[in-house]
Parts: sequence; structure tokens; C-alpha cells
Amino acid sequence: MKIAAVDASETITHVLDRLGFGPAPGDRQQLEQEGVESYIQRQLAGGTEEPAVLADRLKGLSTLALSPVALFDRYAAPPRPTPEQRQNENLRRVQVLEEVERSRLLRALASPNQLQEVMVDFWFNHFNVFVGKRFTMLWVGAYEQEAIRPHALGKFRDLLGATAKHPAMSFYLDNWRNTDPASAAAKGQFKGLNENYARELLELHALGVDGGYTQADVESLTRILTGWSVVSHQQQSADGSGFVFARERHDSQDKVLLGEAITGGGVEEGEAALDLLAQHPATARHISYKLAQHFVADTPPEALVNQLAERFTSTDGDIAAVLQTLFASDAFWQPSYYQQKFKTPYHYVLSLARARGWGQANVLPSDQSLKRLKGFLNQLGMPLYRCRTPDGYPQGQTTWLNAEAMLQRVSLAVTIVNIDRDNRPTPDALKETLGTQFWPAETWRIIESVPAGQQAALLLGSPEMMYR
Repeated sequence: MKIAAVDASETITHVLDRLGFGPAPGDRQQLEQEGVESYIQRQLAGGTEEPAVLADRLKGLSTLALSPVALFDRYAAPPRPTPEQRQNENLRRVQVLEEVERSRLLRALASPNQLQEVMVDFWFNHFNVFVGKRFTMLWVGAYEQEAIRPHALGKFRDLLGATAKHPAMSFYLDNWRNTDPASAAAKGQFKGLNENYARELLELHALGVDGGYTQADVESLTRILTGWSVVSHQQQSADGSGFVFARERHDSQDKVLLGEAITGGGVEEGEAALDLLAQHPATARHISYKLAQHFVADTPPEALVNQLAERFTSTDGDIAAVLQTLFASDAFWQPSYYQQKFKTPYHYVLSLARARGWGQANVLPSDQSLKRLKGFLNQLGMPLYRCRTPDGYPQGQTTWLNAEAMLQRVSLAVTIVNIDRDNRPTPDALKETLGTQFWPAETWRIIESVPAGQQAALLLGSPEMMYR
């Protein structure tokens, strides 16, 4: 691995900012002792035990342990509910969502598996679901826990299959209604074909918009996925997953997808289609481009994308192996890309909170402080789990960099520093956490010209903090 493109202090900053949500107090010193190579390998492996205080806080979020079926059985109102029953369901769904939001923020702030948390955010955004659609709100936590988190550094095919079968995705993109119009079951809310999920599966989740598929492929994949549905009061899931294959609504004829024959049958048709998509060269390129864009540059170098696509193909979509290649590439360590990725609101808010000390295992924020962090994300236009469109939140600089947003970020930096006035970070502490090289001399001259009580807020609201 080549790490000579930037100096030692910049290397540590680069790794902590790109593989995680920025340094917390003590992270620089720990990484320096462990060594960059060892740290990267540990992050790729994941599985470092979470500190007890974090594990205890997570255990207190009781709905996280519930399966989609258990969530439905416990919280969903019955068919034709009374106004009171519907109101109770709404209150329960909000409770579930609040626990999911706390879990996401706590882990992002304090988990030692920072790359895992970055990839959970990356893949949730890639396979986005919007919580504002009744049962999606009920299932979004289980979706992240069961479909995204276990596969974030695993095999892409497993990730693709887990999202395809999860009731949150099926409900969000309406595949639960998708029915062979020639079947006897094509009636009521199951009147016929629904292309929503099949189209996004091709365009967003796998091949990409330029992946070479046609409208005929969308139609064929739609028919392949007829009957892939969700648990309901009328139709129970065979296990706790919430996935239901309604054979009576499935089109069992032979089909052709991307030039390949799919033998008619049952649920195995969909599995064969997912195999085909996961192994397709266009998928390898699409995923590789997005990973390079996230970790290197908004417009990543073509040679890097090709290199990652080759690795994706040769490892059968092993995400950790692709990232290993990325982190060992010349492009990742190119000085021209250092501190040039503009942080999304999510990354910015987390990096401020971690820098002020909330990333330390024994300094977890209170529930009230987590609520304020959620409020900051709302103000900056990136509320958790509330991107309405299936393409997820934009990740590039052009969306988030504007004068109004910069003023909002400076204001939020002041607020975050002053949330706990008795434990406000000092300029020297921030310098130790973020690195002596982080702010140039010109910035320091400006900082030192203001009263000491304002310096920490100005440092966290500085232009340098906006980038990673």
C-alpha cells in the first residue's frame, strides 16, 4: 500500500475522514500507534467489539430486535381500523422510527467499526426506502438491521437479495402489488403488473442508467417478480422475514432478461434474475463508480473505476475486496484529492459531534442531544430516512455547497459546541483531535483574533471542516 503521497499527519486525517466520520478525541494517537495499514485492515474486517456503554444504550432500544413479522403483528392496525386504532398505529410507528434514528446516530458516533457505519449509510442510500409510506416506517429499522448492516462489507449478491426480499423495499416501491394480470388473483389492490421496483432494480440498484437494459427487460423483470409480496393480515410470512411468495399471483411462463433465458417456475425465477444482475459487467462498473465517487472524488478517475470493476468481477462482488483495492490505489492517496470531498450534511454533523467528544465511548450524547442532531440534519436538508426518491440523497458537492448552507453550517457549529457549556472543547483540544496541519496559518490568525470562548466554534465552522 502506498501512503507516501501525503505527510504522516495528513495521512491520519485522510484515513479517519474517508473511512469514518472524522476523528474523535484519541483517534489520531490510537491510529498512529496501530499503524495505518493495520487500521485499514481492521476496518475492512469489521467486527471490533462495541464498547459496553454503547451496547447498553442499543439494548435499551427494544424495537430493534423485532422481526418484520413481529413489528407488523404488534404495531399494525387491523383492516378497516377505527380512528383510535389508526391513531395508535401512527404513534407506534413514530416510536419505532425514533429508536431506529437513535441507533443509527449512536453507532455512527461511537462505534469503533467506522467503515462499517460509513458503508451502512452508503448502501442504505443506494437501496433507499422512504419512511413516509405507512408500513415502510414500521419496517425501516428492520430493513437496516437485516438487509443492509449484515452485508455492508460482504457480497453484493447477498445485499441485493436481502433488499429485494425485504418488506420495506417491496412496500416502498409497490412490488407487493405486482401481479400477473392473467391470474385469477388479479383483483382489488392486486389488479396487475407494477413496474416500479423492477425499473429501479435495473436503473439504480444494479446495472445503472446506462447499463444497456431496455423497456422489454423492465417488463420481463416485472413479470419475473410477480408474487414477491409482503406479510399482511390476510397473508402470513413463512418466517419472521416478512417476505411472502404469492404463487397464485405469479406469472410462471418462460421469460428472457438481458438476452438470457429464465425458465418459468416460481420464486426461483427471481433468484436467477438477481444472480444475473449481480454478475453483470454493467453492475460491476456501476457499483465501482459509486464507491470511487464516495471515497475518492465526485468525478473519479476512469482507471480507478476500471480497476475496481475488475476486482468486483474477479471476487464475485466481494465489497471488502473491492474496497481493499480502492484503499491501496494510487488515486486514493493522490494529494490533489486530499480534503477535496465536500461533506454531506450527514457527514458534517457527525464529524462535528465526534470532534467535540461524542465519539468517545464513555461520552455518548443524551437522547435530547441526539434529537438536536436530527434537527440539524433536517435544517440542512438531509433528514434521516426521509429521502422521498429511490435514488437516495445526492452525494456530490454541487447539491450541498451554497452560501445559505455554509451559513447554516457555521451556525450549527456554534450550537453544537455550546450544547454542553461545562464540557465545551477548547481550541487546543480540537487541534489535538483534528491535527496540527488541519487549519492553515491564515485560518489560525483569524481564530486567534476573536475571544477565546468563540474560537472552538469558529474552528468547527471553518471552511476546512466542510471537507474530508
